[in-house]
Amino acid sequence: MSVELVVPQSMAQFEGRWRLQRRIEDAARGEMSMEGEAVLARSGHRLVYSETGELMIPGQRPLTATQRYIWQERSDWVAIRFSDGRPFHGFPLGVARAEAVHLCDPDRYQVSYDFSVWPDWSSEWRVTGPRKDYVMRSSYRC
Repeated sequence: MSVELVVPQSMAQFEGRWRLQRRIEDAARGEMSMEGEAVLARSGHRLVYSETGELMIPGQRPLTATQRYIWQERSDWVAIRFSDGRPFHGFPLGVARAEAVHLCDPDRYQVSYDFSVWPDWSSEWRVTGPRKDYVMRSSYRC
């Protein structure tokens, strides 16, 4: 008997509130963590991704961290833009895993998405550059 893998087929399946947990392993600062929420809210033909959380950095008081992106569906693809509209990266729909790269000279941002336990999903960013060297793992749960 085979088990059918369920993965997101449309951007609309991401709409809603997600519990966000994040771990950051930074070569210079050590391990950091964040607990919070990501909301993907419809705005016309796109989703606005907004995250808010409490960032814990060793030796510092907790900080409030926020981030916003614009998600746009392009056929079987999600194009992600920075909040000011600049292109960031994207991923295909209908797959269990996807990867993308964003080059911001001199830094390199490489992401791996995992949708294999949908509706839970995760991302892992590996960021390298002259002054950057960290891995950021985020998990999203309904």
